[in-house]
Amino acid sequence: MVGPGLIVAFADTEAGSVTTAATSGAQFGMKLVLLQLLLIVPLFVVQEMTVRLGTVTGKGHARLIREHYGLAWTWVSLGTMLLTNIAALVTEFIGIAGAATIFGLNTSLMVGTAAVLLIAVSITGEYRRAELIALALCALELLFIPAAFAAHPHVGTIIHEGILGNQPLGNRTYLLLIASNIGAVIMPWMIFYQQSATVDKQLEPADLPFARIDTGLGALFTQVIMIAIIITTAATLFVHHVQVSDAAHAALALAPLAGRFAQVAFGAGLIGAALLGAFVVSLATAWAFGEAFSWPCSLNHHAFQAKRFYGLYTVCVLLAAGIVLIPGLPLVQVTLYVEAFNALVLPIVLGFLLVMANDRSILGTRVNSLLGNIIAFGVSGVCIALGIWYGTLTLLGQAS
Repeated sequence: MVGPGLIVAFADTEAGSVTTAATSGAQFGMKLVLLQLLLIVPLFVVQEMTVRLGTVTGKGHARLIREHYGLAWTWVSLGTMLLTNIAALVTEFIGIAGAATIFGLNTSLMVGTAAVLLIAVSITGEYRRAELIALALCALELLFIPAAFAAHPHVGTIIHEGILGNQPLGNRTYLLLIASNIGAVIMPWMIFYQQSATVDKQLEPADLPFARIDTGLGALFTQVIMIAIIITTAATLFVHHVQVSDAAHAALALAPLAGRFAQVAFGAGLIGAALLGAFVVSLATAWAFGEAFSWPCSLNHHAFQAKRFYGLYTVCVLLAAGIVLIPGLPLVQVTLYVEAFNALVLPIVLGFLLVMANDRSILGTRVNSLLGNIIAFGVSGVCIALGIWYGTLTLLGQAS
């Protein structure tokens, strides 16, 4: 059953999330480690609802919206998803461009090669093969963990400052980083991807317990990686008062403080995170439109069997890669605006998810329990409130 939960969770630690975690460690040391531990629960709660919807109905997220709430609401969902997904794809290729600078490679060549690889992976004509490649990219992200060890952090500092220490909640910059980290955990495309992947993998209600374990492991591992990134930058950049603007800048600053290995491991992890994020976001987009309009939309179809599905996937990849190669594009600023936009549309996506997870005409007796709803609505309320606040401040130029 392993696959959809692990992949979507590891993809959650994509280029933008790596930048958020690196900045958190560089600015406030170990302080945000506790938040990353706490975020394991909301990430699992939200993604478990998508697994339940997928296994019980055998249908993707967009298809359920079309069938139960009509075409108009489908377009609301698809429209916001398409905009956020293209924007998210741009940040993934920004991460790939940043990785090129870490290893001294040509940016255009690196971005172009990544686009070709992503398209090649999608047209293998077999879900399982594409899933195995995605899992290999997940393994690449695990390199953030040895990078953290290479930074030689003190265990006592991690515990006393990161978990038991006082939280500077009166600091506005710190509150903005809390909002940014929460926004980096639950993203609109994750809901579409995992439900569609669950369907394409042909999981059934009997598989639900194991699919939940897959999702739980994914939620745990992705937050461990976020913690590893925070520890790496906290033990080096924070201690030496080095400020960074993005993940690539953080990796370049690591070499003189933690050694070349830490820089290489961090850079390789960034490549894995960006490639996996781009793969998942592109697939989520193609799956959603295919399901909503009844196109053939399975990775088990060959390219000529699902032309519109693979065509949309390819267009998304090439469009995002092309945008990143625009000369003079302010890449760091673009990343900030993308994160803000994701936060602002999150209420729409979570709203549909919560409504369907409580609709007996869809899930029958498997709707959310009272306790499940208390947790789900509480988590969603916090994410939505902080997301709107952070997104609004970013768009007004005050998120700094």
